[in-house]
Amino acid sequence: MRITDWPADERPREKLLQRGAESLSDAELLAIFLRVGVTGVSAVDLARQLLQRFGSLNALFAASQDEVSSVRGLGAAKYAQLQAVLEMARRALLEDMQQQPVLGSVKTVKQYLGLRLGRLPREVVLGLFLDSQHRLIQSAELARGTLDQCVIYPREVAQQALACHAASLILAHNHPSGRPDASPADHQLTRKLQRALHLLDIRLLDHVIVAGNQSLSFAEQGWLLSNDTLHSEENARGA
Repeated sequence: MRITDWPADERPREKLLQRGAESLSDAELLAIFLRVGVTGVSAVDLARQLLQRFGSLNALFAASQDEVSSVRGLGAAKYAQLQAVLEMARRALLEDMQQQPVLGSVKTVKQYLGLRLGRLPREVVLGLFLDSQHRLIQSAELARGTLDQCVIYPREVAQQALACHAASLILAHNHPSGRPDASPADHQLTRKLQRALHLLDIRLLDHVIVAGNQSLSFAEQGWLLSNDTLHSEENARGA
């Protein structure tokens, strides 16, 4: 049955207009994007097939052009449209972080990091550099590594923070393995970076590990060194 033959209040587009986008399933939202199906397959059924094949919307967005174009009814144009939708979502979230304090929009930060890092095939380290009001100055890729390793030096992060006159920053990286667990190396890097930035009067507000649609926050786990600890260490070195 064609979607035009469905009851009006069950068609994805009409349903969105009447009840809001949040009322639609992933397949229905994707069907609106696709607009039409292929011979014998409605847009909703094609959307369901895509979700079944790739596993999720995140995985579909992360698929290569060849993978997307191999699906009957899709091609380079649809792949380009998918990437444009993804980039528009990223930029909209960046605008939010530039206009309001990041600490007041933790959900926005996590959404942005999920879109930016969640499905990358290699480890990437990202820095969100913030002004004194915790508004975003810039989002910068700091390092790119392998499937399970990425080397980052606190000195280079500190130099980038000084270059953009950041008062604080959030560090983030992804785990392509699919688990957002913090390794001993992640803890060691975080402590080293906190100490290096503290000497420059720059705060590390968080270190977020992203894996697919999951994330782990060092700040939420209480794993960051406290200001009292950092001051005590500084005083001990000066003694």
